[in-house]
Amino acid sequence: MDAFNRLIVSKKSLLYIVLGIAAFATLQSVFSHPKSFNGPQLYTTYNNYIIFKQSFFHLIEGKNLYRWYVTEHWDLFKYSPAFALIFGILSIMPTFVGLFFWNLINVSVLFFSVYSLPRVDLRAKGLMITFMLVELLTATQNEQSNALIAGLLLFAFGFLERDKYWMASLCIVCTIFIKLFGIVALALYLFYPNKIKLAYTTAVWVVLFTVLPIVAVSPAQFVVLYKTWWKLLAADRDFSDGLSVIGWLKIWFSLNVNKTYVNLIGALLFCAPLLRIKEYGNFVFRALMLASVLVWVVIFNHRAESPTFIIAIAGVAVWYYIQAPGKLNYTLLVLAFVFTTLSPTDIFPKFVRNEFFWPYVIKAVPCILIWGKIIYDLLFTQLSHRPAEATS
Repeated sequence: MDAFNRLIVSKKSLLYIVLGIAAFATLQSVFSHPKSFNGPQLYTTYNNYIIFKQSFFHLIEGKNLYRWYVTEHWDLFKYSPAFALIFGILSIMPTFVGLFFWNLINVSVLFFSVYSLPRVDLRAKGLMITFMLVELLTATQNEQSNALIAGLLLFAFGFLERDKYWMASLCIVCTIFIKLFGIVALALYLFYPNKIKLAYTTAVWVVLFTVLPIVAVSPAQFVVLYKTWWKLLAADRDFSDGLSVIGWLKIWFSLNVNKTYVNLIGALLFCAPLLRIKEYGNFVFRALMLASVLVWVVIFNHRAESPTFIIAIAGVAVWYYIQAPGKLNYTLLVLAFVFTTLSPTDIFPKFVRNEFFWPYVIKAVPCILIWGKIIYDLLFTQLSHRPAEATS
């Protein structure tokens, strides 16, 4: 126990562990055997990184970013044209080098964003990082951008708390141009003064990122890119239910729900705590709204998959380790660690994962319950800050 206590208050030790995750995930991807998806074609185990890497070359070659390139990688590129252009910094590197730096960026942004949180003591930050480590490994092994998004949203909150609006709006706009659901974080603006500055700084970044690809493509191709991206996002909406509230309702309760109605109800519940205007001055209230954002964008995402949950788990960590602990909260935290974080790992037998956890969307359920508790806390609980040395 003493060793654990020393670990969680050692920022350097935890940083080494996080950097080790980036290195391990990279080596694992590089030395793993190619895999197939729905056919005989074999692809690298770092297929997602190849999608990002090739998007830059498709962009500068004037090709359609949003079509299948089955000879290069499996699945479609779904991010913004600006993301494809900026990713060129990594694309021009040798593949293995770029892959390592991509993983490094993801884990580092999340790590340092936690330590950027104001009014949170060193021990609580260490506990947050420790709680997220396994989920961070899962996300990094899939070379996706989810840890980066979680880190950017945490950074945005820290910058908002420090009245650094240019940086806060930059972080949020970056998430929007990676995965559109980052737009939900704009709700955090309501808690801070000088909303005019927040509005125009956000507008400046949106315009900048929107027009940025024009340096690499013709005006006609520029228009086509955005039209095609929007069509892809619209069509993608009906593709699956994912590890989400929608999937949970269908599998557990046999409810053939309308996605629009479910998301609308989710949005109304998300917004309900905003009516408590008198609580805006309470730091814990604002932090729990951040937690709500982080969990909401996952459990109401019909495309949520296992690596996406590093975003939700970051929200769970914020929810639990910033407010005063309680027995119910602790129980929910343990459920999240066991059934969200550990459920896709080899700790559980493969048949349990394939026949029970995955088809019954078990990974999502603790986060759904916790989001409900977050909304309850925001609406009805007298929120107080976590004591500096609380151990439960």
